[in-house]
Amino acid sequence: MEIKIMKILFDNYKVCDTCQSLWGFSAYLEEYKLLFDTGSNGRVLLKNMQQLDVDVKEIEYLFITHSHWDHIGGLDSIIELNPNLTLFVPSSLSKHLIKDLKTLVKEVIVCTKKPQKLFADLYTTGVLGDETPEQSLIIDKQESTLITGCGHFGVENITKVAREVIGRDIECVVGGFHLLRSSDEKILQTIDALIEMGVKCARPTHCSGDRAIELFKEEKRITF
Repeated sequence: MEIKIMKILFDNYKVCDTCQSLWGFSAYLEEYKLLFDTGSNGRVLLKNMQQLDVDVKEIEYLFITHSHWDHIGGLDSIIELNPNLTLFVPSSLSKHLIKDLKTLVKEVIVCTKKPQKLFADLYTTGVLGDETPEQSLIIDKQESTLITGCGHFGVENITKVAREVIGRDIECVVGGFHLLRSSDEKILQTIDALIEMGVKCARPTHCSGDRAIELFKEEKRITF
């Protein structure tokens, strides 16, 4: 599945006819040579990358949102084939894992709660939340985009932070919105909140849930 700025490689929804679907999420931003999360299974991620014409050796950066297995499960498989990587990892990741990663790749940059510029026009929101600390990725181009892994902190809350980081509205939000077990009322409140903040397009996937995806598709004020 391709969404302008990025290509979804791994999802619990079908990303291509010949791709395998498992629980988890990963996407590739070709312009930046950046892999966003690694899904739950390395073999499936690599197979899907091959089907979608993404060369693992061309990746230069890897952005990890949080420590859950469905977002770091393919990490070893990627590093094994391409250790020449710069990793952007959240400070909430295991200190032992971070220490090991530093011996396996070119560079590991540990992102804290403070938002920061990564490179080019890419920013991290900083690590948000205490129960499930997670960072999201902001692309500060003409059409500003926010990419979330699971959105544990609340996609509307993450969007609010992202707006503050770049000093303008976020036009498009993509990724896991963590609405899988939410009521229609909660989902509709989330949609309203995003629209009020200036979001013009939204593409919920992964842990957003079928009902949330359905309601976002039905919403005429926002592009799916």
